[in-house]
Amino acid sequence: MAWSRVFNFDDPFPFQQSIRGSDNKLLLTKKGDFRAELTQVTFNRLMMQRFDVTLPQVYTSQITSGRRVIAFLTGEQPTFLHRGRDLSLNEIVVCNYDVVHHRSEGDCRFGAMSLTPDDFEAACKAIAGEEFSGVELEYIVRPSATLMLQLQQQHELIGRMAIATPDLLELPEVARALEHNMTYTMIKCLTEGLASQVEGVNHRHGRIIARFEAFLEANPEQPLYLADICTAIGVAERTLRVACEEHLGMGPIRYLTLRRLHLVRRALLRADPSCSTVTKIATDHGFWELGRFAATYRAMFGEPPSITLRRFADDNHRVPARPTSLATIFPVN
Repeated sequence: MAWSRVFNFDDPFPFQQSIRGSDNKLLLTKKGDFRAELTQVTFNRLMMQRFDVTLPQVYTSQITSGRRVIAFLTGEQPTFLHRGRDLSLNEIVVCNYDVVHHRSEGDCRFGAMSLTPDDFEAACKAIAGEEFSGVELEYIVRPSATLMLQLQQQHELIGRMAIATPDLLELPEVARALEHNMTYTMIKCLTEGLASQVEGVNHRHGRIIARFEAFLEANPEQPLYLADICTAIGVAERTLRVACEEHLGMGPIRYLTLRRLHLVRRALLRADPSCSTVTKIATDHGFWELGRFAATYRAMFGEPPSITLRRFADDNHRVPARPTSLATIFPVN
């Protein structure tokens, strides 16, 4: 049976944790009121998600489900970069299982669809009469304008149904028809479009950024210096700077600071103010100059860290916009 659910968020942490099939980290790069709507629809074989997110951001993701995933923009919007490359409204990313970075210059709207590898291969053979070559690699595909528009319109229609008429999606006849049409259009886009492998300098820089991220993850509480980071991940300082500017839109030290600020905010929101202090949480995340930290934190999040600590943090940050009758049966991941 098909099922759907729609969630609204005002905090990036529960939002990133609710995305299905991947490990995700979202860093907002400018202050403001965060809002996100996440729509999830699961058919018999096909899974789809829609994302509508405010504010400029750096978004890190890695597919963990083992499914074959495609992603694409769902509407006109400010610049959206995938692996440091502008992604247009007429292109589809055929994902692999590497850690990848996306960057938006403003609000962003995008969608994703996935099949298991066996279902993906079977669909390609049934619809196109051949396999999609190089499925373990990452591709950018540019379908015809007509096919791309059909894909976006069908994806949008199902997203609207999940919000307004979710009970229709649970009707077997309706679900089968929608799943067939979406799968057919997706495979036609991929097999008839112009495909180009993601490679070259951008791909090499992406691997450097992945090593950089892994090192930061392994050393969350230590004050890190650029020379030490470069030595640890085996890359020249200039190369790391160029890779960070290309994929993250900022230098490595700025990214390190921003990442830790978000981790501190998450810790403050989850902490019990009766037994935790701003000083303890800040120093645990490598901020030793507390005056500078407080000023930087306030500039980013619009409030002092002490105010954040006094908030009561619970699951109210994730609010179902329209919970379905099946929402309690299926886990988030």
